[in-house]
Amino acid sequence: MTFKSAVLPDVGIPVHEQVYRQLRERILFGGFLPGKAVTLRGLADELGVSAMPVREAVRRLIAENALELHGNRRVSIPDVCIDIIDEIWSARRLLEVELASKALDNLEEEDILVLQDIDDQIDVALETGDVEGYMRGNYEFHFYLYSKSHSEILIKLVKNLWVQFGPFMRLVYGRSGTANLEDQHKQALEALKSRDQNALNDALEADIAQGMGFIRESLSLVGKAR
Repeated sequence: MTFKSAVLPDVGIPVHEQVYRQLRERILFGGFLPGKAVTLRGLADELGVSAMPVREAVRRLIAENALELHGNRRVSIPDVCIDIIDEIWSARRLLEVELASKALDNLEEEDILVLQDIDDQIDVALETGDVEGYMRGNYEFHFYLYSKSHSEILIKLVKNLWVQFGPFMRLVYGRSGTANLEDQHKQALEALKSRDQNALNDALEADIAQGMGFIRESLSLVGKAR
């Protein structure tokens, strides 16, 4: 992934916040892959900023369990095990179903149209094998829906979960491609249109199970190979 310079591209947003957002996006969508460490100086040079905002951004990401710092001033994605993935899976089911339930009460017809447009873009990514495009669309679909819940605390918790499993999902999809992915959002859209809470819950749980199941299976295979 190529980054634009973080030096004041967004007027009014401090450089350290811009660096944080860019690094977080990189973690979510494949710019950091598990098992590969990078230096703080290298990140600063790539983003076109001094070391200070990079250190501040990395400090925040470490607190979110999105990165870990090594003694040689390198950072990497923290390792995960099946137990951690299972915990994230359980937390996602609880929190994201709750967010969707809250969102359903506030959703307008134009919101459903926005979600349909996002899903159409996801379809294109699936058809063309665009893994990053699929992941970005998937993220946008979920968090547009969740934003309608107006539950800032729950959304923040869920975002912290996504930044922990995102790199592993990107790694798995990068290996297997998009051919085996089923777009569970279509069931979610039908449930939203009919205001069917139970069907929406089922669609979300199936969507979560697909992604987390792929990660879990991949970790299981790695464990057997050792």
